[in-house]
Amino acid sequence: MTRAIVCQTLYESDFFLWTQDTVAKLKARDFDHVDLENLIEEIESLGASQKKEVRNRLRVLLAHLLKRMYVNMPDCFEGWENTIRTQRTDIEIELEDMPSLKKFWDEFFDSAWKYALKDVRGEYAKKGYQFPDTWQFERDIDSMLNVDFWE
Repeated sequence: MTRAIVCQTLYESDFFLWTQDTVAKLKARDFDHVDLENLIEEIESLGASQKKEVRNRLRVLLAHLLKRMYVNMPDCFEGWENTIRTQRTDIEIELEDMPSLKKFWDEFFDSAWKYALKDVRGEYAKKGYQFPDTWQFERDIDSMLNVDFWE
């Protein structure tokens, strides 16, 4: 009977330990022993993760703005407005922490709009509510974070 020898790297077997080991090597300036391939991959994924965070928060913001503007359910207004405020604050914080993400705003908006519209149409189509195909208002960062479009 032969046994297959599985050779896992620290990265594959214990990610947390790999992070601690990598930090220790970097602090010690032991660059020759740093797992550069996986370190580069992780740093790239961090940037992608931050972009995804802003886009997803914008999707939630747009969905709740659409509900607040086009769904006549006054009992829900306060909840939608709370979600709008929370998403706006969280987007603002993300953009303050990483201002270079602002250059992707139009890309974020286009993607977020598509999915927000799909979400609300799926949720409210059978109830007879109609939503516009395009955003009817200003879409710049300042407007999206500050304007109460339903007033």
